[in-house]
Amino acid sequence: MQVRGVIGYVRIGPREDRFMRPGLDEQRRAVEAECRRRDWQVVRFEEDERSGRSLRRPGLHAALDACRTGEADGIVVARLDRLTYSVEDLAYLMHRAVEDRFAIVAPDLGIDLTTDTGTQLARVLSSAAGWHPRGVGRRARLAFEHRREDSGRGRPSSTPPPLADRIRDLRASGWTLQAICDTLNAEGVPTPRGGTHWRPTSLRAIVRPRVESWSPLANGPVDR
Repeated sequence: MQVRGVIGYVRIGPREDRFMRPGLDEQRRAVEAECRRRDWQVVRFEEDERSGRSLRRPGLHAALDACRTGEADGIVVARLDRLTYSVEDLAYLMHRAVEDRFAIVAPDLGIDLTTDTGTQLARVLSSAAGWHPRGVGRRARLAFEHRREDSGRGRPSSTPPPLADRIRDLRASGWTLQAICDTLNAEGVPTPRGGTHWRPTSLRAIVRPRVESWSPLANGPVDR
C-alpha cells in the first residue's frame, strides 16, 4: 500500500488519569516522529476529548471521512488505545480500512496496515466485524454506515458523472491510476473538492467496482 499523506489522530479521555495518559501534544510529537521516519506527510491532526470506549467521536469521524474521500491515505496514532479500547470497535475500523483501502498505523503494538503482516491481521479482524454486533458498538457502527451511504461509498457526490465515466473508461483501458492523475493534472481538471492536484487515492472510490460487503443494517451481506 502506497502512503503519502495521513491524518494524525490524537485523543484524551475525560476520566483518564492525566498522569497515566499521554497528553495531546505528546501524542502529536509521536505521530510526527513516526511520519518523519517513514517520509509521510501529516495532512492534519484530528482530536477528541472523549472516551475510547465509543466510536461517537467527531474527530475520528473526520479522520475516517478524509480516508474515504481520498484526502488522506491512512490514520496514524501514537498508541492503539488512542484509537479505541474496544476489540469489537477495532474489528469494525479494520473492516473499514480494508474495504476503503487505507492504512491504520499504531507503532506501540506494531499495528501497520502498510505491511503484509498488518494487512493479514486487518483481514482477520475485518471478518470478525460481522459477528453479530450488539449494544453501543452496533449503534455507533450504524451511524458510520449511514454516513457512508449518504456519501456514496466514499466518492464525493460533487464528482461530475461524465468525469467519473471518463476515469472508469481510462482505467478499463489499462491506464494506471497515476497515469490518469497525470492527465487530469496536465489538463487542469479540478478535483471533486475543488483542488488542483489529483492523486491515485482520489480515484480509488471512483474506479472501485461494486462489491458485496457486510453491513450492520442486516444479518448478511448487502450490495452497496
